[in-house]
Amino acid sequence: MSGAERKPDPGPFALGPEASETAVLCLHGLTGTPYEVRPLAEAFAAAGLRAVGPALPGHNASPEALAAVTSWLDWVDAARSELEELTARHARVFAAGLSMGGLISLLLGSERLVDGLVVVGVPLRLPRPIQWLLPFAKRFMPFLPKDGGSDIQDAAARARHPSYPSMPLHAVHELTKLQGVVRGRLRQITAPILIAHGALDRTANPRDAAQIYEGVASTERELLLLPASGHVVPVDRDGPRLARAAAAFLLRHASPVR
Repeated sequence: MSGAERKPDPGPFALGPEASETAVLCLHGLTGTPYEVRPLAEAFAAAGLRAVGPALPGHNASPEALAAVTSWLDWVDAARSELEELTARHARVFAAGLSMGGLISLLLGSERLVDGLVVVGVPLRLPRPIQWLLPFAKRFMPFLPKDGGSDIQDAAARARHPSYPSMPLHAVHELTKLQGVVRGRLRQITAPILIAHGALDRTANPRDAAQIYEGVASTERELLLLPASGHVVPVDRDGPRLARAAAAFLLRHASPVR
């Protein structure tokens, strides 16, 4: 099913066979919901993998709930907790993340907690003026309206995409701290990795995908540029192509179990 045909279900999910030897932790982006990575999870489940997508702290609730999240560590700790549960039940565990979820996936990869990675639309940094202004701007403008909706090229998919109407600037400031940590740890990532990015992304610069590709120490790495999509590729025009590529990539590394 394409992103244009999909009815939104913003809730957490657990798809695929529970008895599978391989599981995938699927992580959404800032102000997003598990819905935006569910197309990837459905492809993983169809390939026989277990796919779990939690709602990270402050998400699938309200902008105020996200603004109340204390630190970027809350998002990482929640993801690490989910990963620990999957590791206890499955022989191999991967992480697949979009945007902020991709940053968290890279961090988990740097800690050698996963057997492989799929990251999509990862923003390694925000423009410098924004980074410099955030600590001050968030005091006077706690919420920034998201005019025009999410960064999705498919108009129908964008119209029904579940996401917050505003961006809490405190959360964006915490995101920049996470970005700095991840940039410093890229060389610690050795797991197989697929790095995908929408060529029309207005939220995260596609050059960041190339920097990740060059920065990781993984011997098995692939870079996939999706020509017709914006930031939220899984539900955009190239979503089916991305889902097929991601499932094929993980299957190649799902067997044999070490």
